[in-house]
Amino acid sequence: MRRIFLPVLALLFLLSACGSPSGAQPSQDPSAGAAGALERYDASFLTLFDTVTNIVGYAESEEAFSAAVQDIHDELEEYHQLYDIYNDYEGLNNIKTINDNAGGEPVEVDQRIIDLLLFSRDMYEATGGAVNVAMGAVLSIWHDAREYSIDNPEEAYVPELDELESAAEHTDFDCVVIDEERGTVQITDPQASLDVGAIAKGYAVEMVCRGAPSGYLVSVGGNVRPTGPKPEGDGRWVIGVESPDGGSEFLHTLYIEDLCVVTSGDYQRYYVCDGVRYHHIIDPNTLFPSDYWRSVTVLCPDSGISDALSTALFTLPQSEGQELLERFGAEAMWVTPEGEKFYSPGFEQHIRS
Repeated sequence: MRRIFLPVLALLFLLSACGSPSGAQPSQDPSAGAAGALERYDASFLTLFDTVTNIVGYAESEEAFSAAVQDIHDELEEYHQLYDIYNDYEGLNNIKTINDNAGGEPVEVDQRIIDLLLFSRDMYEATGGAVNVAMGAVLSIWHDAREYSIDNPEEAYVPELDELESAAEHTDFDCVVIDEERGTVQITDPQASLDVGAIAKGYAVEMVCRGAPSGYLVSVGGNVRPTGPKPEGDGRWVIGVESPDGGSEFLHTLYIEDLCVVTSGDYQRYYVCDGVRYHHIIDPNTLFPSDYWRSVTVLCPDSGISDALSTALFTLPQSEGQELLERFGAEAMWVTPEGEKFYSPGFEQHIRS
């Protein structure tokens, strides 16, 4: 296996040109004609959505692969900046701009923000409020507690319930006014704010992958979406589902071809206070981290829906989650705090090991 270090913009992409399995020939893209066999490559970078992006793809050359990865990266970066709630970008109105103008005049925004918020409203209604991007007032309190407690573990603290309840009075999605004709968004409650973290990654991955070359597998922070069948073997990709307990062992490996895989769990963004783990997935009913599950993995053809469902199911009992899955034609695996696994009726048919 050759490793090639290739600068792309300000990033350093690691491209790995991998030969075919022993005794096999590189697969041929039927649309490539006489252009030759396809080789497998992969790339990783760390600059988008505060997480790791991994891309695997099959191309005729390193140059073709790196050009496709560049395009995917650039489009994802645009979505990252548009949906950012923490940073400003010169000449760009983003989600942070909308939050900064809460209680003021409507903000003119890119159509991709309008589309995300319309999708978010649909998922808010479909999940009965389990996914609510207008919960920024509550989530910001937990974000500040988590960041401070990670940096100062000896002073770790848990937000007070009365502070959370006061913030929860400013989480009504109706205060988010979306004017499609004028291309504006207005938050009418000056104490409300948007936090699209539960939905933005999956939605952005879906939008970008719809226009990407076939035969690629894109993973952004665990939001995994194929752009088409794997161009070798039987066309199925093999995806590992991480164990909440860490280590090198997967809970399962899955076969997928046209499904997205998204996992929500309590084991990535969390802090510990007085021996108790406080993770980032907040139950809108209790205003505290949900304690039904350690992880929920969703399989669905649409990455944005998968992302929203994985968050919603994490905050719901299994029976209510199953009703949501059936509405969207999705499957799921739930893992309890004790490590027991439960499956929706069609999930197990995708298990490889």
